[in-house]
Amino acid sequence: MHILGISCFYHDSAAALLRDGELIAAAEEERFSRIKNDSGFPHHAIAFCLKEAGISAHDLDYVVFYEKPLPKFERILLTTLSGVPRTNKLFQEAMATWFSEKLWVKSHLVDKLNIPASKILFVEHHLSHAASAFFASPFKEAAILTLDGVGEWTTTALGRATADWGDGGRNQIVLDREIRFPHSLGLLYSAFTAWLGFQVNNGEYKVMGMAPYGQPRYVDRVEKVFCMARDGSFALDMDYFSFHYSTTDTFNKRFTDLFGPQRGPNDVFMTDLTHPNGAGKVDRSVLERSQYYADVAASIQSVTEDAMLTMVNHLYESVGGENLCMAGGVALNSVANGRIVREGPFKRVFIQPAAGDSGGALGAALYAHHVLLGNPRKFVQEHAYWGADYSPAEVESFLREKGLPYREIEDDRLLDELVDDLTTGRVLGWFQGRFEWGPRALGNRSILADPRREEMKEIVNEKIKFREPFRPFAPAIIESRANEFYCTPALDENLIARYMLLVSPVAEDKQAVVPATTHIGGTGRLQTVRRDWNPRYHDLIERFGQATGVPVLLNTSFNLRGEPIVNTPQNAFNTFVGSDIDVLVLGNFIVRKEDMGTRWDPEVKGAVGE
Repeated sequence: MHILGISCFYHDSAAALLRDGELIAAAEEERFSRIKNDSGFPHHAIAFCLKEAGISAHDLDYVVFYEKPLPKFERILLTTLSGVPRTNKLFQEAMATWFSEKLWVKSHLVDKLNIPASKILFVEHHLSHAASAFFASPFKEAAILTLDGVGEWTTTALGRATADWGDGGRNQIVLDREIRFPHSLGLLYSAFTAWLGFQVNNGEYKVMGMAPYGQPRYVDRVEKVFCMARDGSFALDMDYFSFHYSTTDTFNKRFTDLFGPQRGPNDVFMTDLTHPNGAGKVDRSVLERSQYYADVAASIQSVTEDAMLTMVNHLYESVGGENLCMAGGVALNSVANGRIVREGPFKRVFIQPAAGDSGGALGAALYAHHVLLGNPRKFVQEHAYWGADYSPAEVESFLREKGLPYREIEDDRLLDELVDDLTTGRVLGWFQGRFEWGPRALGNRSILADPRREEMKEIVNEKIKFREPFRPFAPAIIESRANEFYCTPALDENLIARYMLLVSPVAEDKQAVVPATTHIGGTGRLQTVRRDWNPRYHDLIERFGQATGVPVLLNTSFNLRGEPIVNTPQNAFNTFVGSDIDVLVLGNFIVRKEDMGTRWDPEVKGAVGE
């Protein structure tokens, strides 16, 4: 049986394909279209999934959409009508969009896939999120928490789930408590994201990166717009927000009266902590203004963490058990996740790596297979490598076509050579196997560097990623050595550390050992690596550890600022020539800038010879 899950039309469009309940392929559309957070119909992702399975759309038994359009349309219609006249523009734009595309999802699927309407199913948004985590976890039963901006009406859902592993159990997800629009932890965080000068649905992680440079001095102000109860329920004071009636703004004048003027997207961010050696040369007003924004970022981050912990604790009191599953865009808040693992009551936590809307495609397919169709479980998501890969023949054909000076080296010698590169300060563009499912680069489409060199923070941020100087980098560490470096219990058993989904304190005696991956305040958003999941990546880190005594590499996504993570060899080469990456590694093929001479054209994105 083949079931295709689809998410699209809002942000992070994606497709995921199951065969008899086992995941075959999953990918975000942006990786193929090269449009960041692409929201369009996932033509390319669907085509990839079908190709990977060796089937056509006619072979699909069901196609499942990750939410129900009519209840969502009802919410938008009622919300805009209740806000007239200030919602007039929102109503006009919403109706134009809905009547042209979003309301007719079933017809789109029938037409684009050329399949009968009887094969189309719909699953509620937060059920899709819940299923994406629970039915990908190894658990037989678990408490469930989903948090995002908004689905149809729901913004937060709490409940429980059980699974049939072929032992006579029952597959079910019961979300018996919810918080509804417009009260949303995700939309609250997004309002502060916009106020801090970042793009909503794309820049929330920048708020997390900025927060450690500040102190949560303004929690009292945040609590004027957000009220949390002991039972985990919460409400926003809507007098401060405009996302429920504006097409462009998330907050209003009353919000800026409380927090001050919005930070510009291109404003300099410089504090005594971000530039310890250069801040004295800058106008003091710039430093004070930057510090204020950092303090507000720290305040909204603190409130978000406490809110999530309150919900988790209440969920444990009402549901019990040892296992927790989480999904939804807010579940990508890795700092909060680290606290939930260390301070929360649950023994084990699983979070869907593609926790946002893209993961809804997988969740919709899993829910249909296990709950709607009643099939027992047999799949556990042990890794995130479900995207497209490229054969050695395809890679070599590309290199020859471009006329590039390359070498093909067998694994053992290649790893030794790359360790020499890393220890001498070179930066690698590392491309291998199937690309990752979700927003994190986990060793198949990564930029790698030596974490022992503090200067690598500046080199990779400013000369390669072309991004803000306060942004941290992830440490990738051999799983068996993780507890030597990071102060989170049982990291060798943790289910989310492998997906770079939690931030952990770095052991005090290791912070100076890996300064490039230790964020301000002494933390790291680590990725644990087991050889079973990714042998070549593991072996590179292990061999680096043998050479240096530090089994850690700096890992960041293989892309430039504002672009999706690379997919193809061509994408990888574009990033290589458009940045200061020193060495491009495409499987067993290696290209060095020093061997290319100086004549290549980054506009054309191709080598043009010596």
